[in-house]
Amino acid sequence: MSFWVYILRCADGSYYTGHTENLEKRVAEHQTGHVAGYTATRLPVTLLFSEEFPSREEALASERRIKGWSRKKKEAMMRGDWVEVSRLAKGR
Repeated sequence: MSFWVYILRCADGSYYTGHTENLEKRVAEHQTGHVAGYTATRLPVTLLFSEEFPSREEALASERRIKGWSRKKKEAMMRGDWVEVSRLAKGR
């Protein structure tokens, strides 16, 4: 079984990071407002990024790490710009 970390862009331009075992289903739940909380009041949402992991623990650890990052660092990661991610990590 695979697990996923994902980043959604909300209608207000903010980002939401989460993890799931069924990416398609979870994104659809966010899109329809069936996930109470942050995204339900910021519809529609768009999937910008996803990464697969072999275990829930690894996906959750990645989610928590990403949630602690700045917007610029998240955007660099989504572009695949690991040089910039590294530079931004050193800037803290």
